[in-house]
Amino acid sequence: MGDLQSPVAIWAKGILFVVLGLFASALLLTFAPDWRVGLLLALSIWAFCRAYYFAFYVIEHYVDPGYKFAGLIDFARYATGRPRS
Repeated sequence: MGDLQSPVAIWAKGILFVVLGLFASALLLTFAPDWRVGLLLALSIWAFCRAYYFAFYVIEHYVDPGYKFAGLIDFARYATGRPRS
């Protein structure tokens, strides 16, 4: 499978991710309607967003500019010192 190239498909994919995240968050808060659950959910979303930013922007631009990651598995291989397959 090649890289996704269509701008329309890329936008659709991004919008679907947001819709899925909102739907899952709404269901979680429906199942456990507590302010602490909402706070922990917001904190976990923020932390994972920052981790994703770290993995793909900080590492590529500040730590190892010559290395380009293909995804989270590729980043995990890089972080553990394993070579690309």
